[in-house]
Amino acid sequence: MNVIVTDGGFSPDDWTDGFVTLDDAANDVVALDVNSDTDPDELMERLGSSRMVRVDFPSFADGRGFTIARTLRLKGYKGRLRAKGHVLADQYAMARRSGFDEIEIDHALAARQPEDQWLSRADWQEHNYQARLRG
Repeated sequence: MNVIVTDGGFSPDDWTDGFVTLDDAANDVVALDVNSDTDPDELMERLGSSRMVRVDFPSFADGRGFTIARTLRLKGYKGRLRAKGHVLADQYAMARRSGFDEIEIDHALAARQPEDQWLSRADWQEHNYQARLRG
């Protein structure tokens, strides 16, 4: 089981309803698992009553998931958004600002980047230089 990172630190995964790929999704899907190359506009059209979207980050250098999260939030998605995979502690603030509620990482990454490294970025709203520059 992977580790979930939130503003409160590390926790076990409390999601028990599973995930369905976008290709296998039906109208009554509860949670979607999407790839980083998913078109966010197409995804928004197919969300239905989904309560959770988990976006894969195959590499820490692949930022397309941030765009997916931001687009979904701007278009009104209110459900839970989770980034999964290769997201680094340094990217936590960006993930939260783009709309993610939580990050799912494996135990190996949690060992390399312990909870204190993530918590040092948990005050993501206070250290938003872009918002300060915009006024």
